[in-house]
Amino acid sequence: MNSVNEISKAYEIETYTGEKMAVPTHLGGRYDVIVIGGGHAGCEAALAAARMGVKTLLITMSPDSIAMAPCNPAIGGPAKSVVVREIDALGGAMGRITDAAQIQIRMLNTGKGPAVQALRAQIDKQLYQRLMRAHLERQDNLFLRMGEVTELLIEGDDLLTGQVRGCRLKNGIEYLADRVIICSGTYLDGRVLIGEYDVKSGPAGFPPATDLGLYLRSIGLPMRRFKTGTPARIDQRSIDFDKTAIQPGQPDLFFSYMTKKGEFDRPNIPCWMTYTNERTHEIIRANLHLAPLYSGRISGIGPRYCPSIEDKVVRFAERDSHQLFLEPEGEHTREYYVQGMSTSLPERVQVAFLRTIPGLEECELIRPAYAIEYDCIDPTQLQLTLEHKTLRGLFMAGQVNGSSGYEEAAAQGLMAAVNAAAQLKGLPPFILSRAESYIGVMIDDLVTKGVSEPYRLMTSLAEYRLLLRQDNADMRLTEKGLQYALINDEQRDFFYDKKQLVEAEVARLETEVPHAAGLAQLGVENKPLLTLGSVLRRPEISYDALSAAFPPPAPLPDQVREAAEVQVKYAGYIRKQEEQVRRFQHLEDKPLPADLDYNSIGGLSTEAQQKLQKLRPLSIGQAQRITGVSPADIGVLLVYLKAGRK
Repeated sequence: MNSVNEISKAYEIETYTGEKMAVPTHLGGRYDVIVIGGGHAGCEAALAAARMGVKTLLITMSPDSIAMAPCNPAIGGPAKSVVVREIDALGGAMGRITDAAQIQIRMLNTGKGPAVQALRAQIDKQLYQRLMRAHLERQDNLFLRMGEVTELLIEGDDLLTGQVRGCRLKNGIEYLADRVIICSGTYLDGRVLIGEYDVKSGPAGFPPATDLGLYLRSIGLPMRRFKTGTPARIDQRSIDFDKTAIQPGQPDLFFSYMTKKGEFDRPNIPCWMTYTNERTHEIIRANLHLAPLYSGRISGIGPRYCPSIEDKVVRFAERDSHQLFLEPEGEHTREYYVQGMSTSLPERVQVAFLRTIPGLEECELIRPAYAIEYDCIDPTQLQLTLEHKTLRGLFMAGQVNGSSGYEEAAAQGLMAAVNAAAQLKGLPPFILSRAESYIGVMIDDLVTKGVSEPYRLMTSLAEYRLLLRQDNADMRLTEKGLQYALINDEQRDFFYDKKQLVEAEVARLETEVPHAAGLAQLGVENKPLLTLGSVLRRPEISYDALSAAFPPPAPLPDQVREAAEVQVKYAGYIRKQEEQVRRFQHLEDKPLPADLDYNSIGGLSTEAQQKLQKLRPLSIGQAQRITGVSPADIGVLLVYLKAGRK
């Protein structure tokens, strides 16, 4: 352990003339914000801080692992696609780079409403990394450094309640900054398991950050052990695609609001679908004793919503098959990812059960599947800003907070960096509520409820998901991003132009009275008081059909057409959710004093006192989402606050 007092030490070196020269240990220099880790959280964190004009250093163990996607070669999916759009609406890079690196994109859940529809793109993983690194290197105020951080520099006698002043690398070099963001992913004391093979490692064979994980434990940060896994990669030449079902992509779909049709000349490479069978399951059941998950050699807790294939076979014993997807890893590689088949069984067993699957009878492994254990923190130690509650200046983002997924990590990195930079610039905290973004849902869940397994964002976790759609993330968040200098001039102008067009088209639809000829074309009876909006709200009428009969004054971009259609077609449902948000906000606007002694409030249950004392919620609304705090406890708090005001 160390304190900031040690920073003043210096080493003596001898110059070529024989003179002695003192070299301070902080030869690395001083920055405003240091970001530790170059994964998806670290990239968005470093970019956001630098965009806000603060001098930012991104330290990564290997520049070759920047923005690496060690697991599935995809971005998006249910809830996650909205997060990517929200990152884009706040000036982040993930959506734009996904568009430039995609090799296939599809809209999921098209048979359902707009609240659960989701984009999912297959990416060329190596191209994504190259593009993200180039983007980082072009960003003003941002500097890259290769190195392994092993310690933080902390001012104060009690390190857990001190002030962060920088970090120290394994080679002894120190970098100074009053705000440090740890985005360590699954590297903290990482351990990879494949059957009996057991080695200290980060993902994809990169070295683990063992020393930093041990250091965080040593200063008293409560840590926990989680586990995840990734499937095997197989050689495309060994797949019989005739025995599988094709899944083609769709043209002209993009994550970034700024991407234009034809801007990126990308291929459309299909994915393929196949299934396990009873023979597959027999081999897995016969070898369960070799799986670290069942032999007791894995202590980490895995994700319930993304179980290994051996876990699926045991937990869903009544199922005689499980769906699998064969996904290309890139445009110029033969590696295919076997989605749905993560495992820690020995490689020989992996080959045996993979070859029972239609299309994979002759498959050849390029990379075996593996499980990885890693350290993460209890996120209830954090504030909604993602700053530690007692160790000032320390922010945490991504899988180190107990979450899973590239998208969740990137969003946390952005939010942590905005708050770190905002503190330095004297700006108010940047906190998004559950009612205005999926990012707000995720951070509130992590900080308020904590995690007992790797957290995965899903649409079911958002109470107001009809308001939090992927088509309107910019309308919800871009103006907030402007307040924190996250948005460049081009994106600002594009946003206001789009907003004006959407508002004008919605106004036209809600006020224009349709003529009889157009209604006849649509097969709609002409009645008094009809507007184009009331016609559009009919289930059988689409915006495309309506605009063919009643075209707008000028052609509109697809984004504008989509946004206007959803706003008008679902206007009644949207109004109901907006009323629910107003009731929600009523409790969010009732603050709880930061120094409130919950143990002194009579009527609270013992569990509520303990949870409230530990988590220190900011409002009644946040308090009611804490596990163990009952409606009766909330009633006691409301009475207490009312009595205090009197």
